[in-house]
Amino acid sequence: MGMEKLETIEQFDRVMKETERFLFVKHSLTCPISQAAFGECEKFAADHPELAVYCLYVQEARPLSNYIAETTGVKHESPQVLLFENGRVVWHASHWAITYGALSEHVGA
Repeated sequence: MGMEKLETIEQFDRVMKETERFLFVKHSLTCPISQAAFGECEKFAADHPELAVYCLYVQEARPLSNYIAETTGVKHESPQVLLFENGRVVWHASHWAITYGALSEHVGA
């Protein structure tokens, strides 16, 4: 399945309603740490096509990024990954903690 980019609150709300379990990645286009984390997420998504994975680029979707932080209670960071199950964040990580190994351990598939 790969990663699908979301840009609006409406798109995110639709995913929340229609997708029971998914991984969400917040990516900064200007941060080298974020680039490394995003690469780990891309590899993980490619190896787990059965898992829905969505992302946003913080510079292009700041309102959506803020909305996710406000509605989930998880402070915004970038890079950041959030695992949603049944409309709730059940695991999240940021910066150097975003690795293929951590995703395998906490997200599985």
